[in-house]
Amino acid sequence: MTITHSISRESSAALRTVFTRIDAESCPYHYNFHLHTIYSDGRLAPLELMQQAIDYGLQGLAITDHHTAKGYQIVRHWLTQKHQEQPEQPIPILWTGVEISAGLLDAEVHILGYGFEVSHPALVPYLQGYTPMDENYRASNVIQALHAAGGIAILAHPMRYKRSAEQLIPAIAALGIDGVETYYCYTNPKPWHPSPEATKIVGDLARSFGLLETCGTDTHGLDILQRL
Repeated sequence: MTITHSISRESSAALRTVFTRIDAESCPYHYNFHLHTIYSDGRLAPLELMQQAIDYGLQGLAITDHHTAKGYQIVRHWLTQKHQEQPEQPIPILWTGVEISAGLLDAEVHILGYGFEVSHPALVPYLQGYTPMDENYRASNVIQALHAAGGIAILAHPMRYKRSAEQLIPAIAALGIDGVETYYCYTNPKPWHPSPEATKIVGDLARSFGLLETCGTDTHGLDILQRL
């Protein structure tokens, strides 16, 4: 699929369609749905990150800083100007994104949100730059807030928590999660590739519960092709 332009705020319906096509080869050169900037715990400035996405020829991506959409908003404004100045230049699709800490089964998990309306009031507790507290911390409420804002909720890296994926995925599926981050690298090899054993476990669980599957490098360093 060739993407010739994108400004921002693409619909979550379009993103769902993309997620149905994601496989082990999708990331990091075609799509990347887990990226951090200096607005949370990453090292790349938002425009540096987006320029890399353009240079590498990505088709689509999301900036998923922790509890903020500031990086996305900076890039969105820049892309709007860039598209006006160079309407024929291919630009990856940029979806809204965020990573939110939440409580599930007495463990802390991370929920990725995509395709939501940034200014929706339901997301106010989750875009303040810090972990939500009290009832807002519950995974069920995070999922409900993302859905209220028109977004998609995804369980990030299901094999990185103190509870197993076999425990967490059924529990969060019952709460209405839309999908899981199946294609994820739990080490840091070069070149990046999803961890085979974890991919199989998470992918089998995702399909058994009818969940969407996503991919991302979880970049915190200076290259969006790597985690660190």
